Amino acid sequence: MDIEKYRIVLGSQSPRRSQLLKALDFNFELRVIEIDESYPSDLPTHDIAAYIATQKANAHKSSIADDELVITADTIVAHNDVIYGKPTSKEDAVNTLLTLSDSTHSVYTGVCLLLKDSLKVFTVKSDVKFAAISEAEANAYFDNYNPTDKAGSYGIQDWMGMAKVEWIAGSYNNIVGLPTAELYSELSDLLR
Repeated sequence: MDIEKYRIVLGSQSPRRSQLLKALDFNFELRVIEIDESYPSDLPTHDIAAYIATQKANAHKSSIADDELVITADTIVAHNDVIYGKPTSKEDAVNTLLTLSDSTHSVYTGVCLLLKDSLKVFTVKSDVKFAAISEAEANAYFDNYNPTDKAGSYGIQDWMGMAKVEWIAGSYNNIVGLPTAELYSELSDLLR
């Protein structure tokens, strides 16, 4: 992969995405441009994260340099065709966790790779099975971990993942927020 000739820009304020990109031994700078993260109501569930990731990348189009590669991403949680983004309040977070309790949900991360003259988008899906979560546990989780910046109101890398995830199918890092193996593969294809 000929990535050395590019300056990598991560268009995300997620500390978890930064950690995962660092773990891939990539040097990068953060450059976040705030966008409207709404999406068309008729968009299929599996396309929503990619749509938002693309909107994030498009915000960089006018300012990207010839030698820059911009990586943007978005993660959503879906359960019974309902989308659970970042919670708007403690009540919202607790209700989400109780909804996901003792059931399986899907985590979709859409990733966009933007070069000056091209754009590549892909989505990775992982399934997560939660054990039963009591209202007391959901409240304590919110108070102790403040998951206000996490889709689905939880982080798989903290207490919720340790205590309540019975199994996952797919990429663990995708659930954290960036599917690193798939990202590496897609970058290799793009920069070949």
